[in-house]
Amino acid sequence: MTVLEQPGAYRPTPPPAWQPRTDPAPLLPDAQPYRLLGTEAAADTDPGLLLSLYAELVRGRRYNAQATALTRQGRLAVYPSSTGQEACEVAAGLVLAEQDWLFPSYRDTLAVIARGVDPAAALTLLRGDWHTGYDPAEHRAAPLSTPLATQLPHAVGLAHAARLKGDDVVALAMVGDGGTSEGDFHEALNFAAVWQAPVVFLVQNNGFAISVPLAKQTAAPSLAHKGVGYGMPGRLVDGNDAVAVHAVLSQAVERARAGGGPTLIEAVTYRMEAHTNADDATRYRTDAEVEAWRAHDPIALVEGELRARGLLTDEVVEQAKEAAEQLAGRLRDRLNGDAVLDPMDLFAHVYADQTSQLREQAAQLRAELDAEFEPEEER
Repeated sequence: MTVLEQPGAYRPTPPPAWQPRTDPAPLLPDAQPYRLLGTEAAADTDPGLLLSLYAELVRGRRYNAQATALTRQGRLAVYPSSTGQEACEVAAGLVLAEQDWLFPSYRDTLAVIARGVDPAAALTLLRGDWHTGYDPAEHRAAPLSTPLATQLPHAVGLAHAARLKGDDVVALAMVGDGGTSEGDFHEALNFAAVWQAPVVFLVQNNGFAISVPLAKQTAAPSLAHKGVGYGMPGRLVDGNDAVAVHAVLSQAVERARAGGGPTLIEAVTYRMEAHTNADDATRYRTDAEVEAWRAHDPIALVEGELRARGLLTDEVVEQAKEAAEQLAGRLRDRLNGDAVLDPMDLFAHVYADQTSQLREQAAQLRAELDAEFEPEEER
């Protein structure tokens, strides 16, 4: 028996420092994902925003289909389709101001395009041509991140630095539900909350980390609840409701811009297609499950609201389809040609001043290339 276990022993109360630093109640997400489409509140949505979201959703769906086809034709090494998740992608790309930054994951091509990046250039990484095909500084869009969640600490660092400099910049960092199991996710949330950095974290919970269902990753009530443990509000939103995602993201961005700190948003959505062209989704989910989510298609939800208001005319539909087909045609034309690659590009843009190791490796590769293409009579 220890001293403290003895009857009548002195048991000190913890000092005041143990008290919660933040009231957890305002940080807790709602019990159900926030929705607007299909509710009375949707009537207040700006018609211009509805039409813009519709056009971008149709364009995004066609882009996904064309990129998937190019993968099957061998024009892309891999393509992680975001079909079914377009509402999250489009809203993320449209909600930021010009000076803000987007930090996407590998599945967030549509968000990058909505940010103004050339649609063909956005696929350069997935083609294997370059590390990224666009200038991140020009578009305020970081390269598509293939390693899970590594872009999140980068977003926090940029946002924190911008605040220290007095720049009016908000960073929006996107990640999948699988990425929330990575250490980078937790480190980024902790730093962001401690520093009160102007960052918004958008988690697209599409049900699976490749083939691993969410229930095998976490026992939390929701991924949005994870924000509470770090001292930031968690928001839960219907990720297929483009208007609701846009509204929740807008509130979080403005809160961050006003000095309110970070927000963690979980958008509940679904990946309608396989993880990539290398995945067989039938091995871990049923057709019935996919069909159930197809009834909650993000394009159909916006179409329903537009029809109810008499805004979805034949002209609007045709314009959206035509713009989408033109995009697909330009994509085919740009990617049907063979890429001209220089192996020496491996050493370009790694450091401003090459290290001695890189110079040595570059010289070795150059010698090997020269020997490989040396004419027979000179050997």
